[in-house]
Amino acid sequence: MLIKAALSESGKSAPELVELELEEPRAGEMLVRIVACGICHTDLHAQAGRLAPLPIVLGHEGAGVVEKLGEGVTGFAVGDHVVLSGSSCGHCPSCEGNRPSYCDTAMPRIFGGGRMDRSTALSRGGQAIHSHFFGQSSFASHAVVPERTAVKVPKDLPLEKLGPLGCGIITGAGAVIESLALKPGQSIAIFGTGGVGLSAVMGARLVGAQRIVAVDLSAQRLELAREFGATDTLRGDEEDLADKIRAITGRGVDASVNTTTAAPVFDTAMDCLAMRGTAAFVTAPRDDWQPAMFPMLSGGRSLKGVLGGDAAPRTFIPMLIEFWRQGRFPFDRLLTFYPFEEIGRAFEDARTGRAIKPVLTMPAPAKEGEAE
Repeated sequence: MLIKAALSESGKSAPELVELELEEPRAGEMLVRIVACGICHTDLHAQAGRLAPLPIVLGHEGAGVVEKLGEGVTGFAVGDHVVLSGSSCGHCPSCEGNRPSYCDTAMPRIFGGGRMDRSTALSRGGQAIHSHFFGQSSFASHAVVPERTAVKVPKDLPLEKLGPLGCGIITGAGAVIESLALKPGQSIAIFGTGGVGLSAVMGARLVGAQRIVAVDLSAQRLELAREFGATDTLRGDEEDLADKIRAITGRGVDASVNTTTAAPVFDTAMDCLAMRGTAAFVTAPRDDWQPAMFPMLSGGRSLKGVLGGDAAPRTFIPMLIEFWRQGRFPFDRLLTFYPFEEIGRAFEDARTGRAIKPVLTMPAPAKEGEAE
């Protein structure tokens, strides 16, 4: 079928809308009509050619409606509403342990630019276009996705709001709730109050953290962090920042979450920990960085990488949705909506920080008897 998609090509600052050919779903796959898709900083990095092969259709926070089932798909039906998350094999030790972010084949499935057999679902004029980014490539009117990539959600929910639950929001909230397993009464420092960091703040409030310290350079975002549950806020350019964080509890925080790529922040996120504290990070430092090993050894401190919040999307996303229904997890306040054709503006707003979480909304399908 012919679809409208946002194609990322070398030398371009943002994807551009084109018409592409999309294959029928193969065994174990589904055709999903995309309703909306969030933009993540991983998309920005991939647009620059740093993560996946080009040309490619990016997008990995999709939400949509199932339109066709491939052979062997049993967990879904045509018409189901779904949120799309990362791709995984389903049978390696990590998948069987309900940690699909660490699937043995996660990296080629997410960044390889196609299926595991190197085939792609997209083409233009007979030329293959890379697909299956995070198992999705959901900057498009339609996507062919593996069954395991999809999470079924109730049809009474506003589907256009749900896509970011599949990556940015599950990463922040999951880092606190699943990976760090923060307990009531404990303390945490969160560096960076974008979509991931603010989701971490909301997650810390959900579990009953006593002190939640948010750190950023933006006064506006720090104020938003307070509204979401931060008990303390500090500017990231303050002197002796680690000491100031430690002074809040008198001994340092039990955990930290670093959502930034700045090497000095990695130091601060370690230095502010109490004894036996854990510093979680969700992205790699931009420059060369090495942790100070003796303070880690002498304090029993840990440095922990976190992908996808260490969470299983099929159980964690429904849990977050229920918290949202209860008014306890207002992630929708992070969202700014853009028509699909304004993807260039949305990318720029994501890059500059004007929007915390841009979400692209796809045109509604033409009704029967109407011209598209």
